[in-house]
Amino acid sequence: MAWDKTRPVPWQRLMREWLIYAAIMTAVFLLIFNDGNTIGAVAGVLVSGPLYLGFGWLLAKFGYQRKTLKEMRTPQASSASNDDDDPDGDANAARRSVAPTSRTAGGGNRPPAKKNRRR
Repeated sequence: MAWDKTRPVPWQRLMREWLIYAAIMTAVFLLIFNDGNTIGAVAGVLVSGPLYLGFGWLLAKFGYQRKTLKEMRTPQASSASNDDDDPDGDANAARRSVAPTSRTAGGGNRPPAKKNRRR
């Protein structure tokens, strides 16, 4: 897609994602770098904020929009609106059986099951 300066940027979402990332990584770095090098690690996490927001802004202006977790969990919701013009959408969704071939013969070449005899 081309650059469009009128496209909205999801600032709240970008900030929330980065804050979650920063909190988790700061905790991890505090646990790993116990020898006194925590200032550099935390500074690196803080520097990543403007970089993340800048890349998010740039991608949003080019039209990139990542799916939310809610959208990823329910892919049927987006396709349900497209099924309104398809009268037999459920018939297409059902699994169709495979045509018999010389190797499968449709399952008709199985030997008969042995009967259990009572004694």
